[in-house]
Amino acid sequence: MSDGVKINRGLKDVYFERSGVSHIDGKAGELLYRGYTIHDLAEHSTFEEVCYLLIHGELPTSDQLAEFDSALKAARELPDAVFDIIASCKDGHPMDVLRTTVSALAALEPGSAEKGRVGFLKNGIRLTSQVPMIVAAHDRIRNGKDPVAADKTLTHAANWLWMLGGEIPSEAAARLADVDFILHAEHGANASSFAARVTVSTEANLHGAIVTALSTLAGPAHGGAAEDVMKMVHEIGKPENAADYVKAKRANREAVTGFGHRVYRAEDPRARHMREGVRKLGEEKGAPEWYEILQAVVEAMKPYSRHGLNVNVDFYSGVVYQLHGIPMDLYVPIFAIGRMPGWLVQCLEQEERNILLRPLTLYDGPEKRAYVPIGER
Repeated sequence: MSDGVKINRGLKDVYFERSGVSHIDGKAGELLYRGYTIHDLAEHSTFEEVCYLLIHGELPTSDQLAEFDSALKAARELPDAVFDIIASCKDGHPMDVLRTTVSALAALEPGSAEKGRVGFLKNGIRLTSQVPMIVAAHDRIRNGKDPVAADKTLTHAANWLWMLGGEIPSEAAARLADVDFILHAEHGANASSFAARVTVSTEANLHGAIVTALSTLAGPAHGGAAEDVMKMVHEIGKPENAADYVKAKRANREAVTGFGHRVYRAEDPRARHMREGVRKLGEEKGAPEWYEILQAVVEAMKPYSRHGLNVNVDFYSGVVYQLHGIPMDLYVPIFAIGRMPGWLVQCLEQEERNILLRPLTLYDGPEKRAYVPIGER
């Protein structure tokens, strides 16, 4: 009914707010957290330090990091009722169980309704520590095992692997999980972060926003790429089959999973840091063939890179999880573990200068018409 209105479907290329958190240059293939390149952070930092950076805007001093790390470790606790909730829905998809449990925590824990920067920070730190606990506890409970208590001497990444498998991971395995979390920690106004901001814009609490984010991340168009890559790798089977697989996919105009990204035209800058880690972990685990299949697919896809079909971070993440023996339905929950600080800081920014997020839709239905009584239709 309104002529001349431009519709940006999917809100593509629409700026709705300013943000000082992450900068994405899709054409150049660049990602910055608070001005620091993802390459420097992945190579030299830790997930705990990156969390602090994202939340507070600056890299911490040794004392600041120690204090922040202590707060994260102290938060590795769950109410007893949570384990009963997990057990009651243990046969559900891990993302459904995680979402349900975070929602329950809003009712179970004092302070969950606190708002403002102080309230969001307190609840955000607690949830950052609790989310991996929930995912690990659910996987063990559904397999008839007792949950493994958190080890407050381990790093965030190492403790996650410990709670999941009941074994202290190697230094290399823990470091690769740490890098994976760093690479997934924040990525601008992606679907789940935007959804969380919409929730905060209504003056809801942080738990409500994280439940919204988890619900959005669960959709396969957002969080499911790593799982789909692993399915593809199993389908290909051997490196020598990769070229024919890609050729058949392209001939049928089907996407090759793990290539292309909504915002990147060049290679996803996060991908390179998982590539070498996959190679080394594959050798450590005695399964180098997974890396070889991935690289064969990359080689087969090179002719299409000029069309923006370059490898993304999820292309390698799934194989990391596979090498750890992690079930495929946990891949998206692992994404959530890494993304917690990003969701928190997006919510903090929204809360700081809040305004209700309420876009418009352009009506294209019938013109105004008269109501007809049911007996006359």
